[in-house]
Order: sequence, then C-alpha cells, then structure tokens
Amino acid sequence: MAAMSSIPSAHPAPRSVVHRVRVEFGDCDPARIVWFPNYFRWLDAAGHHFFVQCGVPPWHELEKARGILGTPIVDTHARFIATASYGDVLDIAVTVAEWRRSSFVLHHRVTRGETLILECDEVRIFAAHRADHAPGIRAVPIPDDIRAMCS
Repeated sequence: MAAMSSIPSAHPAPRSVVHRVRVEFGDCDPARIVWFPNYFRWLDAAGHHFFVQCGVPPWHELEKARGILGTPIVDTHARFIATASYGDVLDIAVTVAEWRRSSFVLHHRVTRGETLILECDEVRIFAAHRADHAPGIRAVPIPDDIRAMCS
C-alpha cells in the first residue's frame, strides 16, 4: 500500500462559492418541477455572486474604471440529473474550471442536500464596447488582478 504524500499539490483546488436558492411555487411548471429556464436565471445570479464574493468591484464600477461591461455567455452546456420542486433548497457551487486569455469556463454544480440536480458549464468572456464605437461588444483580456481574486 502506497503512503500518502504530504507534499502540497501543484494545482490547488479552484475557489468555490456557494449561492443558495429556495424554490418557490411560481418557479415550477404544472407538474410541480422547476421549469428549466429558472435554473439558468439562478446560475447567472450565482455567477454574479461568485465575483462579488471574490471581491471583484461591481460591473458598473469596472466599466467606469476599465471599460469592462461584464461577462456575457458565449456558450453553455447543462446536464439535468434530477428534478427539484417548490420548497426545495438548492445550493449552487460555482468555480472557474478554466482561465483563458479573454474567456473562462464557469462550472456550476446544483445540489439539494447530497443529491446532484444539475451540472452546467458556461463559457464567458470579459466584454468591453467595440473600439470603433459601433454597436456590439468585444472580448478583452482578463485583468490579472481579477483572475488572482477569483483563483
């Protein structure tokens, strides 16, 4: 049997922030299960909560100071495993699974107690106005200080 090493891992576990949601009656469909778009609303709120808990200034402040508008989604993939209903309390654990130059993968794990309800990965970009002042946005490099706060 191999001995366990006490050497610290070269890759520490990513920072995780939990956002709690109570399912209300109006969040459910006629079958009394959560209507799936509500999960995406909660995941978006949990992602915002992640940045706030990491100490990132509000987006309106970052826009004034650095021109960063926020972190819109450019791709998402969800896997629904179990159902939830009104009265349930859901914990949404959020981590950054991967940092890239101007985008990142936000991983969400939704549980009710020990039961896994949903897992979702979102690819998001750090966005700013287009340089030519045309309508739309552009991806910008993730500031090192924000990456450090959230790692």
